[in-house]
Order: sequence, then C-alpha cells, then structure tokens
Amino acid sequence: MYAIECTAAVYSVAFSPDRQTLASGSTDTTVRLWRAADGAPLYTLEGHTGDVESVAFSPDGCLLASGSDDKTVRLWRVADGAPLGILTGHTHWVMSVAFSPDGQMLVSGSWDRTVRLWRAADGTLLGILEGHAGPVLSVAFSPDGQTLASGSWDRTARLWRMPGGKLLRTLEGHTGPVWSVAFSPDGQTLASGSDDHTVRLWGVADGKLLRTLEGHTRPVSSVAFSPDRQTLASGSEDHTVRLWSAADGALLRTLEEHTRSVSSVAFSPDGRTLASGSWNGTMWLRELG
Repeated sequence: MYAIECTAAVYSVAFSPDRQTLASGSTDTTVRLWRAADGAPLYTLEGHTGDVESVAFSPDGCLLASGSDDKTVRLWRVADGAPLGILTGHTHWVMSVAFSPDGQMLVSGSWDRTVRLWRAADGTLLGILEGHAGPVLSVAFSPDGQTLASGSWDRTARLWRMPGGKLLRTLEGHTGPVWSVAFSPDGQTLASGSDDHTVRLWGVADGKLLRTLEGHTRPVSSVAFSPDRQTLASGSEDHTVRLWSAADGALLRTLEEHTRSVSSVAFSPDGRTLASGSWNGTMWLRELG
C-alpha cells in the first residue's frame, strides 16, 4: 500500500487495461499519468481550463478521455500524453466520460442534463440523450456494450439501449442525487451511489431494487465492482472507502487512510489493486491479495 501526493484535489482515478498506468483528473485542471507499480509520475496533460471531473481509458489502452468543468471532452494519446482532439457541444460541466467496450464510442454526461454520444475515432457527435430532469453526474457502459447507464441529480438512474439510445427504464428509489453508477462484470447488476449515503443494487433486466447497502455517513461519490464480481467498493464524503460483498451486501472492510472526501474508486483489471482519490490531493493504492 502506498500514497501518491498530488498538487490539488483528485476527482477521478482510472487504471489502464494493462494495469501499468494510473490516470488522475484534478482541480488543478490537469490530467496526470502515473506508473501504477510505484506511483512514479509519467506525464502531465495540460489543456483543460477547468476542474477535470472524469478520466477513462479506451479498451485497448491507447487513448485517454477526460471531461472537465470547461465544458469539453479531450482525447489524449497514452503513449506520450499528446493531445488528440477536443469535443465541444456541452453547455455546462462535463461530469463523466466512458468508452464503449469495443472502443468505438465515447459517452459523456454533463451538468447540462444531457448524455452525448461521440465516435471515438474522430469525435463526431452521434447523438444526444435527453430526459433527465437534473445534471447527469455519471455514465457507464454494460460489459456487452448493449446498455448505457446514467446517474443524475434528479435522484434517478436511467438505462438506455445502445447504440440508438432508446430509454429502457428509470430506476427510482434514491432520496438524493445519484453520483456514480457501475455495472457488474456479468452485466446483470447495476450499482448506484447517492447523496442519501447509500449504495443500491438493481437488476438490469427488470430494474428491480435488489438491496440497499447502508453504513456510510455522508454522500457516496463513487462505486466500482471488482473484476470477479465478488466485491463492490464505494468511496464517500465520510472520508472512507468501504468494501462490500456483492452477493449479499455484507460489509467486508472499511478503509480509513483518507483524511478528506473520497471522490473516486477504481479496481485494477486483475482485481489485485484498489485505487482511490481524495479531495486532499492524495491517491491511495492498496494490494488486495
């Protein structure tokens, strides 16, 4: 276990598909790439003019996308940090970005209440999904790429059929904004983390609430499933990361290294490492065994 000290609050962390690189997005308007093995800095990607809310690697690990409060999505080449393109169109902060599993599409969720679909190869706008009554705070693709989930300030999560973007169902039950959504590796379950201090698990096929995980004492900012689907991690403004059994919702561990709000959690592709980023500018990487 070790910490990486950054110069500003960390809003988002993501592992590259080969586990070798960690990306972070920060309030200092930069994206940074780190060597995951020891936390050594690799590149600082500059160009955004607002806080970087979200970072995501393409499935082949060649591209990195970042979403920012400057209303843009930027694409970067991972090998050398070179800027590749700027996607414009959102009219407010870009809160979340995600690549489709085949790498062909990039999606972004924004404070402007929309989800935008882009062709990853050239940044062409493919479509705009509307319907949320509040800012879109998180987007995530199902493992098969057939479903897109979005979480919103309007207290709901929505499931959309891809690639067309038809609304499949709206998941209601949270009593506060939904800050994070994540699919289980088998695509059958969606996790949502909310301002109401809870994590909820939903059946994707029918939208039914499966269970509610309680224990956090402040809003839940981020959720992520382990690659083997056995564990769910949640990061919260209560300064903790919690690990839950995905099977029955039992609390497995509470990690208390952070001294301020935890904004993002991410498992490495092999499931052996958990990364978390915090408002105090610290990222922790833990070997889970």
